[in-house]
Amino acid sequence: MKSFYISMVCLCFLLSCKSDKKQTAEPVQVKQELTTAQKIAHAHGFEHWPKVSKVQFTFQVDKDTVKGKGRAWTWYPKEHRVILKTAQDTVDYVRKEVDSTYKAADQAFINDKFWLFIPFQLVWDTTAELSEPKTATAPISKTPLNMITLTYPEVGGYTPGDAYDIYYNNDYIIKEWTFRKGNSKEPTLSTTFETLQDYEGIKIAKDHKQEGGLWNLNFTDVSITLDNKN
Repeated sequence: MKSFYISMVCLCFLLSCKSDKKQTAEPVQVKQELTTAQKIAHAHGFEHWPKVSKVQFTFQVDKDTVKGKGRAWTWYPKEHRVILKTAQDTVDYVRKEVDSTYKAADQAFINDKFWLFIPFQLVWDTTAELSEPKTATAPISKTPLNMITLTYPEVGGYTPGDAYDIYYNNDYIIKEWTFRKGNSKEPTLSTTFETLQDYEGIKIAKDHKQEGGLWNLNFTDVSITLDNKN
């Protein structure tokens, strides 16, 4: 009886040791805090971007009652392929193979895509510097908003040294911005971010107006295709 009791104690001890080993073997997962840039990007649907296979949009600037002519883009990001259609011409090229023949078209594409996807550019443009967030008065609405400044290196790219003051609300949605050419102290251009619409989970501001509303950089014919869509 005594040996049976000792055997049971040993068995319980072994089971306890196995249980402890199993518990300590499980890795501890630490959730990493998102940066401000990542929070802004994700507030605009950045988690859906890996599935995007095709983007279409027309970029145009309307002044007073005069409609802009527009540039119609089709972009296949996974293939790095871009198609530009204007009233005069069609240009089809691969961004990894840009030469002098396609430089003007590529410059226009970078500009237009930047306006369309600025929330994502904050994450994509790893060479640019981002300031710490602070509270500042928005240039057009004159209301207090959160602000970060995006500054590009003085060398490289199509517009080196430029800076952008980006104003966003507590939900990390961009409401306004100021472009400062060459990181000048004075603003070069300030606009709103309006008419926010959802395309396959990706939120895009379709209107960007200057103060007074007589100038509007806007997007039409916007569509986004995901890999699992026809």
